Amino acid sequence: MVTEPRALPAGDPDDQVENTASAAAPIRTLSKSPTRIALGRLRRDKVAMICAIICAIYVLIAIFAPLLARLEGQNPTDLHQSLIDEFGYPTIGPTGEHWFGVEPRLGRDLFARWVYGARPSLIVAGAVTAITTAVGVVVGLVAGFSGGWVDRVLSWLIDLVLSLPYLLFAIASSAVLVAIFGGAEGAAPEAVARIRFISLICVLAFFGWASLARLVRGQVLSLREREFVSAARVLGIPTRQVLFKELLPNLVAPIVVSVSLALPGYVVAEAGLTVLGAGLIEPTPSWGLTISAATTYYRADPLYLWLPVLGITILVLALSLLGDAVRDAFDPRTRR
Repeated sequence: MVTEPRALPAGDPDDQVENTASAAAPIRTLSKSPTRIALGRLRRDKVAMICAIICAIYVLIAIFAPLLARLEGQNPTDLHQSLIDEFGYPTIGPTGEHWFGVEPRLGRDLFARWVYGARPSLIVAGAVTAITTAVGVVVGLVAGFSGGWVDRVLSWLIDLVLSLPYLLFAIASSAVLVAIFGGAEGAAPEAVARIRFISLICVLAFFGWASLARLVRGQVLSLREREFVSAARVLGIPTRQVLFKELLPNLVAPIVVSVSLALPGYVVAEAGLTVLGAGLIEPTPSWGLTISAATTYYRADPLYLWLPVLGITILVLALSLLGDAVRDAFDPRTRR
């Protein structure tokens, strides 16, 4: 049987060659890692973006607190006794010179105290989160990958820290650290306040790493039996490289979720311990100190109490909602 040659469609020969080449060209596919997919989901979440903007505004307030106070023309440590009556109550409200009014009894500017008060909360929360994340990840990796007596010892240490009564030990440990590192009588108030600041970070970090270490250990126990870990062992790759280059990239999602949910907890812990007298002290500007002092004047001067309360509430709510959004974005079972 003789087959007749098929005629090419009419048209420009150059166009036919170009169409044939484009049809034969391979289709490029863009591969995305789980982290990129999670970040894409996060960017499409309007609530998460609003919360991220609020958190960024708080960070900018803390960074530029001196500039904002100078813009108002006040200082957080200046006393305005002329604006206080004989009973210790302010004689003025919010004015052009004092945007939030003045503090009862001492007459310090409330706006300057408020913007400076954002610094301790964010510094303590950020420093404690960084320390607990580093310690928890390292301990969890070593415990889960090593096994044997190393795992038993580290697991016992994790259980010990988790079993301690956090609030009682936090209150007692802060006082002990201050007494050891220079809290003697006659010390300058600034030195004592600095020691209390550092001791608060140490106490919160000591009680915060264990939960993340337990989480990382559980993940490593399931990952160490995978083929890529066995192949790395057969090839003779050093243990340190296996831990931080093979296992750690697979733990990004739970670590990011843990960090995002820990930040608001440490903001509340700093303010709570300060209100209880185990945290920061004068002359450090702190929202917790303001709340503790404002409980006596909350009826006569509600703004004195509600300013730091609203500051902490909005910050913690934004961090919590952002943490929930991060958890949903990194969860492969969630589809947005």
